[in-house]
Amino acid sequence: MIPWLEKNSPFPDVNTALTEEQGAAGLLAAGADLSAERLLDAYRHGIFPWFSEGQPILWWSTDPRMVLALADFKVSDSLLKTLKKMQADKRWEIRFDSAFEEVMRACGAPRKDGAGTWISEDIVAGYCALHRAGFAHSSEVWLDGTLVGGAYGVCIGRMFYGESMFTRVSNASKVALSHLVFFLREHGVKMIDCQQETAHLASLGAKPIPRSEFLTWIDVATAMPAISDWQPLSMSDWTKAF
Repeated sequence: MIPWLEKNSPFPDVNTALTEEQGAAGLLAAGADLSAERLLDAYRHGIFPWFSEGQPILWWSTDPRMVLALADFKVSDSLLKTLKKMQADKRWEIRFDSAFEEVMRACGAPRKDGAGTWISEDIVAGYCALHRAGFAHSSEVWLDGTLVGGAYGVCIGRMFYGESMFTRVSNASKVALSHLVFFLREHGVKMIDCQQETAHLASLGAKPIPRSEFLTWIDVATAMPAISDWQPLSMSDWTKAF
């Protein structure tokens, strides 16, 4: 059994999360709320919410933890071609935070197979509150004034926690991520939390590390000063990095 959290209940020790042998690797607790205060407390302790519509709020702390060390980010040949094409085409634009809720809703839209995602109305409301408080950000790709791709996540100090991406044209989500990676590098961020292992994340350079190592790092990174200026870098500057 996992603990049920009331509004003011503290999170349990992450080392009490269920193991793979117990059937739900990383599941830590259920209940509480998605207030900005609760979410910030969760992320500072290596905990994140993940649940489907109709379920109670479920809190997770996976071990190992999938992370992307920004120095390891991989740019495929197709993405590199896209970046070069964008640099020469003024119809493309990169932005931060101009359409945060729209990015979230696009990430939560049904996929081609008809399946929905875990991004419920409660999740949208919780992370939009974090965005208004200055802790959640979106990296956006626009074509002819239309949003065509993006990614969003949470940034505390010099630690970024990736949440989701979407694309409406080929490679647009990867363009949003690559710009985010270079921006974060420029501001002293070393790692993006990817939460769970997937082949797609591995193809971008992400790797699993022990939860204890992850927690040691976020203790340091979240105590650093916050990034104060979320202004996109010039396309010519950041594309040169790849």
